[in-house]
Amino acid sequence: MTDTNGAPPAAQDDNEAAAAGIRIVAQFVRDLSFENPLAPDSLRASASQPAIDMGVEMNARGRADGLFEVDLKLSARAERDGQAVFHVEVVYGGLFQIAGVPEEALEQVLLIECPRFLFPFARRLIADVTSEGGFPPFLIDPIDFAGVYAARKAQADAGQVGNA
Repeated sequence: MTDTNGAPPAAQDDNEAAAAGIRIVAQFVRDLSFENPLAPDSLRASASQPAIDMGVEMNARGRADGLFEVDLKLSARAERDGQAVFHVEVVYGGLFQIAGVPEEALEQVLLIECPRFLFPFARRLIADVTSEGGFPPFLIDPIDFAGVYAARKAQADAGQVGNA
């Protein structure tokens, strides 16, 4: 028999580490738009492939209840010979509970890790809606959210230096 009560210190540290994390409370479509302005003519086979312009935005905000709302906005615009073939935009949101994350790392969790959870669902919506629009499913390649975050952070920092 031992004289100690409770778990050893190492086990307590492991429990605290296990408590840290991200929990998805809810996921939802905030906005979904699909335009096929030249249908049915845009559905004809063409020798030229459309040029596709992609856009990615991430936004996050805290709530009074301690949860965080994160929005992932994906947009794709296809043009052929100077004419719009289709335009699709989805704002896919999530409600997250984040625990055990230091304050200085919270922004990165909200703008890198949370969008990683949302991306597969937003990607599927875009594939489904383009397919229903008469086109082959438009499958967005995986996105490096850490790279997007770093680029936007560097751009914002450069803007602040230029304004100083």
